[in-house]
Amino acid sequence: MIPTMPEIEELLDLNAGLVGASTGYMTELRDDWPRLVAEAHALAPDVVELSALCGAELPGLAAFLEHGWESPFARVSVHGPSKGWHDGPRPLVDLLLGLPDVVEGVVMHPETLGDAAAFAPLGGRLRLENMDNRKPDGRTTDELARYFEQLPEARFCFDVAHAWLHGADMRLGHELLDAFGDRLVEVHLSSIDADGSHVPLRPEDVDAFAPVLERCAGVPWVLEAPLPA
Repeated sequence: MIPTMPEIEELLDLNAGLVGASTGYMTELRDDWPRLVAEAHALAPDVVELSALCGAELPGLAAFLEHGWESPFARVSVHGPSKGWHDGPRPLVDLLLGLPDVVEGVVMHPETLGDAAAFAPLGGRLRLENMDNRKPDGRTTDELARYFEQLPEARFCFDVAHAWLHGADMRLGHELLDAFGDRLVEVHLSSIDADGSHVPLRPEDVDAFAPVLERCAGVPWVLEAPLPA
């Protein structure tokens, strides 16, 4: 891991060996999957989330993975589309089911699923992410519980910054881990602005994040913004 501010180094050391990057913040390299992978690997060789947040990006990612890609990472996940997918859920599920076995899981935003039951064939590969306070659903334990009732094998991706937007005391973060900690398989980590933009970790957020992150050691932590210089 690239050295950074001492407070942030100490936070990341809580999960040493299981921290890596999302390609989603590398917008200048969008759709150039070999370069995106190289950039993520230069940050950390342990974990990567290959992000196809726009539906138009997913076929290219699937093609890249299917053509003999040999992963240099210990753990690989994919973030599925949260916008720009217009063909309905079943073609999307078919495309996600076809991703190679190196992809351990697929993160999805619950409120974008439409027919949630259509995603049941993904089983435990599906990872539902808690949403920030700008979204219409998938934000709280009660809202997420409805999705897990329809998708009982789905797992949980905990976005720390999304929980923080609901309250800097991180009460919601603890509630989410109390309810879904047995499903936890991935963490999204960054700081966040009031408009929901993920930004590099701020040292002043470490004290707020650390108590919930201590409960998340042992699963991959994915940085959704660059580390501060």
